[in-house]
Amino acid sequence: MGAFTDLKAADGFPFPAYVAQPTGKAKGAVVVLQEIFGVNSHIRSVADGYAAEGFLAVAPSTFHRVKPGVELGYGENDMSAGFALKTAVEALPAPGVLQDIQAAIRHAAQGGKVGIVGYCWGGLLSWRSACLLDGLSAAVTYYGGGMTTPDEAARTPKVPVLSHFGKQDHWIPLDSVEAFRKAHPEVEVYVYPANHGFNCDQRGSYDAPSAKLARERSLAFFTKHLAA
Repeated sequence: MGAFTDLKAADGFPFPAYVAQPTGKAKGAVVVLQEIFGVNSHIRSVADGYAAEGFLAVAPSTFHRVKPGVELGYGENDMSAGFALKTAVEALPAPGVLQDIQAAIRHAAQGGKVGIVGYCWGGLLSWRSACLLDGLSAAVTYYGGGMTTPDEAARTPKVPVLSHFGKQDHWIPLDSVEAFRKAHPEVEVYVYPANHGFNCDQRGSYDAPSAKLARERSLAFFTKHLAA
């Protein structure tokens, strides 16, 4: 359904994004932010899924500033490689990868109001985007690693936010999720009987019922805030 296209950030940096077009007129647009595994087959399928629901979907390569063409699986070596790349991107001088996400939002705006959804590291970036970037109307985060830390929780979102977490997620302690919920009563927070990565059907932690419910909630949230 989709294809890669080149976008350009405000500093002139070119980078690829996977773009999936809906059939007919878009009812809004969704920027899809990758995990630490690149814009791989799972993230492309997520973008295709949003396009099938009528949204223009744009999935920027948020690793491109440190390494182009990254597409990892979910093994131990993939995990190590992805974590190293994420660390390298996070170490970039500000605004770093946020300017690439801003360019993706700008491109997505041709589809109408823009929402953003991110998974794992992408969930953290989705949260930061909701707080720092322009042109968004809604944001959804899936098990955003790091977003429940005091520094990140201190941010203030500029748009409505929906957040999904897993009860058995050993990367994101439940008490930090509860602290985040308390700090942000305006954010819709849901906790599922699942582990980190529960949305990804290519991972051992995939939980079909939780993924289905979270997707239904996300689609309803985007339809509410993005549909004209």
